[in-house]
Amino acid sequence: MSTLDVTRAELALIVLYLNKAEARDKICRAIQYGSKFLSDGQAGTAQNVDKSTSLARKVFRLFKFVNDLHGLISPVPQGTPLPLVLLGKSKNALLSTFLFLDQIVWLGRSGIYKDKERVDLMGRISLFCWMGSSICTTLVEVGEIGRLSASMKKLEKELKDDEKNHNEQYRAKLEKSNERSLALVKSAMDIVVAVGLLQLAPKKVTPRVTGAFGFVTSLISCYQLLPSPQKSKTT
Repeated sequence: MSTLDVTRAELALIVLYLNKAEARDKICRAIQYGSKFLSDGQAGTAQNVDKSTSLARKVFRLFKFVNDLHGLISPVPQGTPLPLVLLGKSKNALLSTFLFLDQIVWLGRSGIYKDKERVDLMGRISLFCWMGSSICTTLVEVGEIGRLSASMKKLEKELKDDEKNHNEQYRAKLEKSNERSLALVKSAMDIVVAVGLLQLAPKKVTPRVTGAFGFVTSLISCYQLLPSPQKSKTT
């Protein structure tokens, strides 16, 4: 394969990635929280970028609450413990509520809806919903990692040490465990971001801390949206 073909293939993957509204949203999120980290709550260019990017991101999330509404009424995989099912459905309900209320906040920030007090109240309620969904996600990931760990240990007993790395089922479970561990880190850090945005602990979770955690979780989200190697080859 020539250098031109390789470059063309890489550019095609970049285009495929940037065509996703979710990917563009997360890139903007990284800019938003990076600016929040730089501004540290002080007026200036960085704070202006933070506010303008935050408002721009709301357009990417228009009607996105339908996704989690669909997840709320969708059936769950067989064998999932009831506590994890309830946590998963709670996460869907809270995230859908957050995204729906966020539409009202966008209407207020853009000047279409004039009741500022109600917009601020809706914004605060929506952030509490997002924090609740992040807590539910964290608990779900902990539970799922525990289930995966138990099934991997069962496989390890059946396989020899040198067979583990060549067993497709074991490798798939290991990859899934790594993905869920990364999702666990992200959701746990998002709880801190929500605490910072709600100013529940202003002395400890400062705008700079909120910005740093938000920037890291944004990068994790960008990474999670990357096309997998198998899909890339197919494309």
